[in-house]
Amino acid sequence: MPILRRAMLSKFLLAILEPNITIRFCQLDMPAAPLGTRSSTGLDKSSPYFVTNFLEIRSLLSRIVSSKIYVIDHRTLWGQNQFITIGKSSVMALLALLLSSLLVVSLAEISSKIGINYGRQGDNLPSPYQSIEIMKSMKARRVKLYDSDPEILKLFSGTNIDMAIMVPNKDIVLISSSQTAAEQWVRNNVLAYPNTNIRFVLVGNEVLSYVSKQDQTIWAHLVPAMRRIKNSLSANDIKNIKIGTPLAMDILQSTFPPSSGTFRSDISNTVMAPLLKFLNGSKSFFFLDVYPYFPWSANPMNISLDFALFGGNVNHTDPGSGLVYTNLLDQMLDSVTFAMEKLGYPSIRLAIAETGWPTAGDVDQVGANIYNAATYNRNLIRKMTAKPPLGTPARPGLVIPTFIFSLYEENQKTGPGTERHWGLLHSNGTAIYDIDLTGKRLASDYKPLPPAQNNVPYKGKVWCEVAPGANLMNLSSALTYACSQDNQTCAALSPGKECYEPISVFWHSSYAFSSYWAKFRSQGATCYFSGLARQTTVNPSRGRCKFPSVIL
Repeated sequence: MPILRRAMLSKFLLAILEPNITIRFCQLDMPAAPLGTRSSTGLDKSSPYFVTNFLEIRSLLSRIVSSKIYVIDHRTLWGQNQFITIGKSSVMALLALLLSSLLVVSLAEISSKIGINYGRQGDNLPSPYQSIEIMKSMKARRVKLYDSDPEILKLFSGTNIDMAIMVPNKDIVLISSSQTAAEQWVRNNVLAYPNTNIRFVLVGNEVLSYVSKQDQTIWAHLVPAMRRIKNSLSANDIKNIKIGTPLAMDILQSTFPPSSGTFRSDISNTVMAPLLKFLNGSKSFFFLDVYPYFPWSANPMNISLDFALFGGNVNHTDPGSGLVYTNLLDQMLDSVTFAMEKLGYPSIRLAIAETGWPTAGDVDQVGANIYNAATYNRNLIRKMTAKPPLGTPARPGLVIPTFIFSLYEENQKTGPGTERHWGLLHSNGTAIYDIDLTGKRLASDYKPLPPAQNNVPYKGKVWCEVAPGANLMNLSSALTYACSQDNQTCAALSPGKECYEPISVFWHSSYAFSSYWAKFRSQGATCYFSGLARQTTVNPSRGRCKFPSVIL
């Protein structure tokens, strides 16, 4: 087999730049085996490797031990079943030259586009016009909406900000079953705004995280709805909008180590396989909502906070792949990458639809504070805007489009305290901490942050009580709700019982809230009650009236 000459190297260069190419490799010192698939735990010595672009080739070659490789059966260049020998060092040098001369500018330009999630579930938020001016002043280059609000899309007209808009979950079934409905949606929400830089249409939001039987009826409609939206855009000769769907990390059945990443068995073949086929065929992104805060806070004694905050002082080696990780985000991203590889899609690009760190939370939510939030987001931005791009250990050198969650604190959200505290800004538009979305500001240029007070899990009793300023009328309905869930929750509030007096809606509500939370916390109950309640470590009990508590 002849060594690749200069002309053949040029031909190879043209091949790897083709947009829809698949090239198959195997190591020279291994016998050519029947075409197979890549091992999920690294380089399988008996099977060729399928790659579809030069960045993937670079990642593959960096892990090949042999000095030479075969190019197998690249029919459009060399004819069926021909084998071409390539010196690994020659190809690596070629790829390095290609990166430096052709792609650094374009990839760096993409990498600088840090985006923001513009959620609006808060009281007295700045108007859309004011919010857009704020985001422009912050140098946000992308903005993601959770709808396709007409006023907001009009206001973004003429700006240089790229937009991601969303098809609500409730519309997925209709669009899936009707091309006419898809065309109407595109006409109303895309074509109506020709001067707005709509670059992504996201179909649904974390659709696969809802697992009730009723929710599951949407699953089968997800990809068909995406396909119909894509067809409608194509019919209108729109080629610069990518279709995707944001998914949460709960799509994975196995996440650690990353090389063991596997999709849940209930969605792997029925939903994920067709989704990946669509994304691969349309050259779109796999959009992921990924929050290192959650795995860290669930296990803070065994996962280093430094590792979660990109501190760079802790390394972990994946025993399956041999890849070395310096931060938790890369581990989480690569677990999805390996899960995609297992279904035969090794080259679909990742985009982060949501990530961030909470600035505050409940007593039982460790590490939710301004110091950690600022540290995480600042380091995240530096990583994602690095030039040349850093990528992840499994995919070095790749740009990962990223949207930070979120612009504002959103006090209307229900659930644990952290749900309302992911914002870069207070609800009045003032900054909670300084942040530079361009990634150019040095860490030393920031003002000192308030020290973290809750990086170690609280141990002791916690109660739930009425929050200061709670509305009396709203308390009455919340009290009724808490007491109606179980006939023993409010038994101590009955006439003549130990907590009946003082006869006060505020007193009775505090007892009911604490009793309800203590009884149902293990089932997901929170101490919130639409903002009427808060957690406290100060025992509110009086005399014979003992408030139930949660023990952490």
